[in-house]
Amino acid sequence: MKINYLFFFLLISTAMFSQEDAWVYFNAKPNAQTYLDSPSLMLSQRALDRRTNQNIALSFSDAPLETIYIDQIKSSTGITVMAQSKWLNALHIRGTQVNILALKSISFVDKVIFANKALNTTSKKVRENQIVKTNDKLETTIDYAYGTSANQIQMLNGQVLHQQNYTGSGKIIAVLDAGFPNVNTAQPFQNLINNNRILGGYDFVSRNTNFYAGDDHGTMVLSTMGGYKENALIGTAPDASYYLFITENDASENPVEESLWVEAAEKADSLGVDIITTSLGYFGYDNANYSHTYSDMNGITNFISRGAEIAFSKGIIVVASAGNEGNQTEKHIGGPADAVSVITVGAVTAAKVRSSFSSIGPSYDGRIKPDVMAQGTAAVVSNTSGNIVTINGTSFSCPIMAGMIACLWQAFPTKTNQEIRDMVIQSSDKYLTPDNNYGYGIPNFGTTLGITTFENKDFIVYPNPAKTSISFLFSNEINDALVSIYSILGQKVIDKKITSQNPNLSVESLKSGLYFYIFDTDGLHKTGKIIKQ
Repeated sequence: MKINYLFFFLLISTAMFSQEDAWVYFNAKPNAQTYLDSPSLMLSQRALDRRTNQNIALSFSDAPLETIYIDQIKSSTGITVMAQSKWLNALHIRGTQVNILALKSISFVDKVIFANKALNTTSKKVRENQIVKTNDKLETTIDYAYGTSANQIQMLNGQVLHQQNYTGSGKIIAVLDAGFPNVNTAQPFQNLINNNRILGGYDFVSRNTNFYAGDDHGTMVLSTMGGYKENALIGTAPDASYYLFITENDASENPVEESLWVEAAEKADSLGVDIITTSLGYFGYDNANYSHTYSDMNGITNFISRGAEIAFSKGIIVVASAGNEGNQTEKHIGGPADAVSVITVGAVTAAKVRSSFSSIGPSYDGRIKPDVMAQGTAAVVSNTSGNIVTINGTSFSCPIMAGMIACLWQAFPTKTNQEIRDMVIQSSDKYLTPDNNYGYGIPNFGTTLGITTFENKDFIVYPNPAKTSISFLFSNEINDALVSIYSILGQKVIDKKITSQNPNLSVESLKSGLYFYIFDTDGLHKTGKIIKQ
């Protein structure tokens, strides 16, 4: 019996004195008002302008953490500070259970939450498979020499934005990933380098400014947006500007990466970034006690998902990979893909069929996830040598989407992040019939400009979605045409003749929803869909 008691004591001792990860939350920011009175002390002018343009007020969460609090935690016995978050007013710490619990007695500590949930009363960058370089050339009539990257852009009708010179210029994207080696030297990135479109970056894992290092995953991710190699790879936002942040330690799986992600998102916010794209997701960890469960995927439990939601509240669009666990036992999305306002992107093949590896929804609380889909099977990317290859993963459907969103926002610069998010989702092909495999489907960035038929530039339908009227622009050589509008049940609700001189059709009498049109005249027959707002 003595031996058994001794063994039990040893188990308790080991548990109490092993290193644990936790978050310590503070209950105040004594100097917050000072920063709110002088906001340029905490945010760049571009960040302040983004708030002003979207009518977003400064708040307590914008103020920095209290440095005295941080210093006291750092000086506490056996405590190491790993990361910090002003938005959540918290520090990510590491220490023994005993030393961490001792922090609860400090007056400014609100609560302590252990990463191991059992102490409170598989994985992020998912596997991807690189494929041999493809030599297939897709037929295209577009103006850019997309080469083999044509399909991943044309699938989204992104070429329509590019043709109108909406290529991401003036928008800033922060890429949060595992590393960006050779971005400063490989040929497909020289367009970015030569035009000073890499604005900076930081390695939050190693705490240094050498962000052209780490795992090559981020290099390939960036190439889908900013890459430029004619007749081989053109990114979805070749003229956007970029910040490159390393938040992922590819050598291990630990919840501190969630905290580093939030810290980087806060930095992106302060710099005035418009879009955050992240091809990282968190579910399982090396220490199984830290791993999430599906019940955590509710948008409010995971530290990273809460941070992503706050980022959206600051006027930023956050785009995240759904994950590559579709073939695993646990098929559901991880964090931050579960966050309510994050645009979560799944993967499809070149033929628009869901990639079998693409993680599915819903979120645990029953919301539609993923939100949208883009090509993630045989996505065309640049590797660190500058070679154009194909690769599988929602890690690539995500930035492909993020780049197109930057182009869209360039086209509609006065719209809020919520309005742009709504435009993307409402343009998708399963908008009225979403499911947990495809979400709302594949967006059509062409319709966001009001153009529904692109093969013939003499025929344009706009605006779409429409509130009061819609216009059918067609060749002056055609005198008149008959336009019929049908409900989704097939009922004809409008039947009217229009002319090239008076091409407007009132839709004011229609209820909000999806409708189909038939445009018919001698020598020209067109069909398509319109959305009545």
